[in-house]
This record gives sequence, structure tokens and C-alpha cells, in this order.
Amino acid sequence: MPLSKIQDIGNQVLPNLGRRNVVINGAMQVAQRGTSATGRGASSNFLVDRFRANHNGNSAGRYTVSQVSDVHDGFTNALKYDCTTADTSIGSSERFFIEYPMEGQDLQQFRKGSSDAKDFVVSFYAKANGNFTYVVGFYDADNNRTVSRTFAVTSSWQRFTINFGADTSGAFGNDNALSLQLRWYLHAGSGYTSASLQTSWNAVNNAATAGGMTSSFYSSTDNTFFLTGVQLEVGDKGDGTSVATEFEHRSFAEELTLCERYFYTTYPYGGTIGATSSSSYLGRFLDGAHSWGSIQVPSVNMRSSSTRVIYNPHTGTAGQVRSDSNNHSASITATDIKGGGWIYAQNSSIGTSVSIKAHLTMDAEL
Repeated sequence: MPLSKIQDIGNQVLPNLGRRNVVINGAMQVAQRGTSATGRGASSNFLVDRFRANHNGNSAGRYTVSQVSDVHDGFTNALKYDCTTADTSIGSSERFFIEYPMEGQDLQQFRKGSSDAKDFVVSFYAKANGNFTYVVGFYDADNNRTVSRTFAVTSSWQRFTINFGADTSGAFGNDNALSLQLRWYLHAGSGYTSASLQTSWNAVNNAATAGGMTSSFYSSTDNTFFLTGVQLEVGDKGDGTSVATEFEHRSFAEELTLCERYFYTTYPYGGTIGATSSSSYLGRFLDGAHSWGSIQVPSVNMRSSSTRVIYNPHTGTAGQVRSDSNNHSASITATDIKGGGWIYAQNSSIGTSVSIKAHLTMDAEL
């Protein structure tokens, strides 16, 4: 068949059918850190991989966050927030949003900052316990620019598709640093809502960040918010008329591998990090002065140098290893990564040339 026929069947141009979704774990399949956490809201945190709850710490509101099974339109998982402590006295500087952070080198196809910039097209599924108006938008960390839109949720799943337009100002850095955040604002004070919503790309105006948002997730302990099916794709145009395509589903194994670029753990999938564990990784303290030991784990090509935490599998204590030879627990003073899957732990008391057990987390989130 001629190429022209493959590209244009029945005068309808075929869309790009592969690797359209820039977002990793948009179907909320992967949750390496666990599937539920309570009492959240005082500080920023992750539950399902790649989606962070961002707080400035001023609100008294608290919630439980969980990965839940909720089957609809081909999706089996969702990220759920459930308000457990209300906050109806909203300070001007309060804000709570869910964010998805992105590296600049993964965004070059949008051609941002050039005359032929492409549309940012976002789609996602959301629902709540009733009718609420929230705000979704982007923050360009490289150039301090934003754009946002309101969306109205109900108690039924809806798919939202939003074209945020192209931005011919401010290119993204072509590197592994934070360039862009996709944000869902669920709670904000007047410092972020007192001006008209900024619906076109422009320099940050804090008061316009969530303008038009008439609801607060913290208004009642009855409130819930569900999110899944998140997709960001490059528009085929740059004039604000590009349309969203169907969600690009990927296998669990592929999504897990992509997530491990940012967070990796030796705990069995579904286990609780920091808990006691019968399954653990073996290593050995090597030199005669028993000051250094090594733990071999699968090689992970992480985004950057990671923050590493070693756990004692017998007690769950962070910063400890466990002797496999004499059941002795010993604190470590430092870790160092040497490549090829080797993590080195410094210690001075565990014993001479003994086998050790430990678990490990490596965090290279943006």
C-alpha cells in the first residue's frame, strides 16, 4: 500500500498511535510506597508513584490517601483522597494541589519557546462525592510561567479533555531537572484565588493561580476526590485546536520500570517500607577492619544521584543492617553508590567479615 494511503485512509489522517502519553503511571497502577496512608496534609508526599500531594503546611485539613480499585472505561485503579479533618477557616496563603513533575528533556517535542510551539493537550478522569469546581493547570519551573482552567466534578466519573494551547515564550531546559508540573488544585486561599484565572500562558501571578475555584476539598469530612487516566500529549497543531486522543494504556511491568527511574525499593511489591520483612537483600562486610559492607541490588538507571535509606529487615529501623551470622543489629553511618547495583554501607561494630541483611530505598524524585 502506498505511504500516502497508509497516512490518509478515507481522507482521515491517522493519529500518532504510539508513545503519545508523556505521563508515567497515569492509570495509577504502580504504588511502590504502599496502597494507603492516613493523617496526611502537613507536608508534601507521594503514594502512587509519580503523583505528589503538595502542601505549604498552613492548613489544618487532613486526609487519607489510597490506591483504590474502581473499574470503569478500561481502568482498574484510581488515586483517592478522603478528607478526615475539615478546615473551613482558610488562610490566604494556604494551598493543596496534586502535582505530576516532569523533566525538561522529556518535553522538547512541545517546542515551547519557539515560533512553531505545539499545544499542550491534557485529559484525565475524575469524580468526587458531589459537585465541586476545582482548577487544573501547568507551572513552568524553568521560566516561572503558568496556565490554568477550571473543571467541575460530580459524583460520577467524567473524562476531562483540555487544550492549554501552545507557549512561544520560554523554552524548557533539555536536561533531567524539573521543568514542568501538571497540577490539580483542591484547596487554596485568597492569595491564589483573588484574581481572574490565568487561562493563557503568562508570567506567574499568584493571585490568579486558582482564580474561579469555588470549592475546597477541606470543606467537609464527607469530601472525596478520585483521579485516574491522566494523559499529556503533544498537539498536532499550535493554535489551541488540537484534540485529545484515547488514553494510552501500558503494561504494569513497563510502568513499574519507568517509575523506578525516580524511586526504587528492595521491599517486595505491595510491602510496607520500613516494616519488618522476612524477605531481604544479602550483602557482606568486606574488609578486615569491618568498616565497610556492600549490598548488591539490581542496577537502576535513576534520574540523578539518589537519596538512599537502608533498613534493618528484622526491626524495620532505618539506618541499620542486620547480621545474618550472629543476629546482631548495627547502625550505619553513611551510604555510597558505586554502580553496577552495589550500595556500600559504612559501619564499625557489626563484626568481622559477616553476612548482612538489609532493605534499601533510593529516591531521585524531582
